[in-house]
Amino acid sequence: VSTLSETFQKPTPMLYRNMLAMETEELLRSYPVDGAVLLGGCDKSTPALLMGAATVDLPAVFVPAGPMLPGHWRNEVLGSGTDMWKYWDDKRAGLIGDCEMGELENGLARSPGHCMTMGTAST
Repeated sequence: VSTLSETFQKPTPMLYRNMLAMETEELLRSYPVDGAVLLGGCDKSTPALLMGAATVDLPAVFVPAGPMLPGHWRNEVLGSGTDMWKYWDDKRAGLIGDCEMGELENGLARSPGHCMTMGTAST
């Protein structure tokens, strides 16, 4: 099924989580399978995949991809999406420059994996 990208979908990919659940449901209905292995990790794709499989009433196992390591910048722990948007606003306001922005980008996503913020995981 399609992915939800925090970076490219505005204002938030959360608006598309239910569409991803419907896509999962339809895809699982379209194949003659007895069960599914769901691979995901993001705080939006995880519930979407599980909701789709539950709606079809198909046995499923979810295997999370695993979050990236938390980022750091100048002794501050960074959350992948939340802090980047905050500092992007600071850059646009002239409070930080290109050099600081480059440091933030290098410290933010420092390993493979999905977003480590898990901001909407409770939904």
